[in-house]
Amino acid sequence: MKPLLFFLAISSLAAQEKVAFTKSFPGSIPPYCSVEVTKDGAMEYKEAVDDKPLQARLSESEAGALFEMAAKLNYFKGNLESGLKVANTGKKTFRYVSPTGEKTETVFNYSLDPTAQQLWDRFEQIAQSERGYLDLDRAIHFDRLGVNDALAEIETLWLNKQLAAPQQFIPLLTRVATHEAFMHLARERAARLKDEFTAAQ
Repeated sequence: MKPLLFFLAISSLAAQEKVAFTKSFPGSIPPYCSVEVTKDGAMEYKEAVDDKPLQARLSESEAGALFEMAAKLNYFKGNLESGLKVANTGKKTFRYVSPTGEKTETVFNYSLDPTAQQLWDRFEQIAQSERGYLDLDRAIHFDRLGVNDALAEIETLWLNKQLAAPQQFIPLLTRVATHEAFMHLARERAARLKDEFTAAQ
């Protein structure tokens, strides 16, 4: 195989490597969510199996941390379920797709493994960030009075260092900050968050 073709083949395989999290919890809001992250940080979020995914990008360090935790958990080849009689918090699945397309996964309700808990928490934070994005986008289009509340939720995640991919919010924040149809308080908050996210980027 020619060197260039070999390089392209390897790159194509590497692009397929991903870690994923899904949660199914009927009665909760939302009742389903999934997060998929590739090694280079490309991320997709869905709230239904057949949804068009919301796409964003994590930093390489953020994505790398997810893959490091997956490696510590042996790429989900073992059982993570605690076996304890605890409340149902939803069916959770960790999945790993190797560069060759091999898939391994584990399903649990609750785990005592510290690394599993850390990975679970981080995926939940990513999902919450994407819900924040969707809530802000909906408010901008259909509920202008609710924009400031949506911004407050995003700001809380940011201040708690739980907001994933803050750069994805910059276009929405720019729209709010520069549009006089929104309340002055919302415009000020959006402008401040935009500056902070831009500086962090």
